[in-house]
Amino acid sequence: MTASSQLFSDYERNGWEDSETVARYDEHMSVVTTQSIAALLDSAAVRAGSRVLDVATGAGYVAAAALQRGAVPVGIDFSAAQVRLARDRHPTVRFEQADAEKLPFEPESFDAVVSAFGICHLPNPDQFLREAHRVLKRGGRVAFSVWDVPERAIGLGAVYAAIRTYGSMDVGLPAGPGFFLFSDPEQSIDALGRAGFVSPTVRQASQVWRIADPDKLFDMIAGGSVRAGATLRAQSKDAKQAIRAALREKVSEYKCGAHFEIPMPAVVATAIKQ
Repeated sequence: MTASSQLFSDYERNGWEDSETVARYDEHMSVVTTQSIAALLDSAAVRAGSRVLDVATGAGYVAAAALQRGAVPVGIDFSAAQVRLARDRHPTVRFEQADAEKLPFEPESFDAVVSAFGICHLPNPDQFLREAHRVLKRGGRVAFSVWDVPERAIGLGAVYAAIRTYGSMDVGLPAGPGFFLFSDPEQSIDALGRAGFVSPTVRQASQVWRIADPDKLFDMIAGGSVRAGATLRAQSKDAKQAIRAALREKVSEYKCGAHFEIPMPAVVATAIKQ
């Protein structure tokens, strides 16, 4: 691992060890990310009897959904705080703290390897995909989900657009892979091919973020994420006020009855180990 990759890895790991960040992500973001779990597990052909590795398991929702299908899941995360939360939420599922780029499993141990919104937090996604290929049985599938491009994943896209307009993206965070790198289907297909997979496919999964107050988007991102949250918190006082106003205006475009429904689609990529 290069020095820059190590800095990025340490930053992400430390950020997701903060129990308050983990709790706020679970409270505010999991209501969105859980909407594409079925699409992720379907893409990986998870069924009764499948041995499934859920990488970057977070609060363990994907692993728990695999168990409900009759599969035999194992969930891993680099964050001990996330593993504790997952074990508390889903005591019948096996969870371990482990590195996605150095999976502690024997070759050909799993029928499916899945990751929901985890690959964008890794310093070397290609290494994770190579490890996924190694631990999969022949004919097994890898599947991962990421946010769609910011023009379609409006909640996150609006945040970054407002920062670029009224503040600065350069706040001294360690450099790492682009957050929306795999939102581009070609990037996902190319990465899966480099790791040795065949027959890659990419699909979109609809998700909607329901928010009661248009003024809360700023606070939910600032307190419930690592990179985006740190970028927001690092802005000047005047920039923060302008960003808040811009987000309030954007969210207000999506009023639906007594709340607001913000499009937050996912991209799900999958491929097969030959």
